[in-house]
Amino acid sequence: MRIARFAVGDEVGFGLVETDSDNGGEYVARLNGHPLLGDIQVTGERAKLADVRLLSPVLPTKVVCIGKNYADHVAEMQDITGEATDEPVVFLKPSTAVAGPVDPIFHPSVSERVDFEGELAIVISRPCREVPRERAADVIFGYTVANDVTARDLQKKDKQWTRAKGFDSFCPIGPWITTGLSIEEAQDLAVTTTVDGEIRQSGRTSQFIHDIPGMISYVTSFMTLLPGDVLLTGTPAGVGPVRVGQEVSVTVERLGTISNRVVARD
Repeated sequence: MRIARFAVGDEVGFGLVETDSDNGGEYVARLNGHPLLGDIQVTGERAKLADVRLLSPVLPTKVVCIGKNYADHVAEMQDITGEATDEPVVFLKPSTAVAGPVDPIFHPSVSERVDFEGELAIVISRPCREVPRERAADVIFGYTVANDVTARDLQKKDKQWTRAKGFDSFCPIGPWITTGLSIEEAQDLAVTTTVDGEIRQSGRTSQFIHDIPGMISYVTSFMTLLPGDVLLTGTPAGVGPVRVGQEVSVTVERLGTISNRVVARD
């Protein structure tokens, strides 16, 4: 299933994204209830996908990020983030950084270089701690697409990553949550980032240094994850800056595309 969170006028709700071959195009079938809390029902109401505004498909309490998870990205960022490590590098983005799949990315005036980082994201299904590798699939609700936007100059200046990663709008997520993929399928997906239509990143999740069960097991060894929390899995090589006025799009195979224009903050 593809589960979206969307707005029509002042109303916000969840819906299933469906392809209607008879009537042409894609539709959103409205749901009653919250997908992460269970007991959802299709209401019978639906709207054309083009007529609704897609929002971030989930509102996490926290976004947990894995850094330095592709060897080629580690090599290109060595002067800022250093060598690869035996254990995953973990950092957080605040919930206020989360934005929707078409929302603007605000370029802060204090930064001279804002970079894109296209990533596969995991949505957590239940409260979990100390999850063994073999139980990782039990706590995954589904997968989505994310952009770990980073003020690169501030990351280098601060020597730690909170400010550089934490600005409002620095974590676009969407366009929906895709359920039903196995971990094996999720670990062999293409990740592509374009800026104004030009390909800048092209990798595959099969290049992970730390696999999905390992990431979940490691993070939950010291932190409780809650339903709707989002785990970003790292970015492939090719990260680079975006300027005000440019549009950055991240596509993960089988999951969809998010496209966000960079604007100046008033």
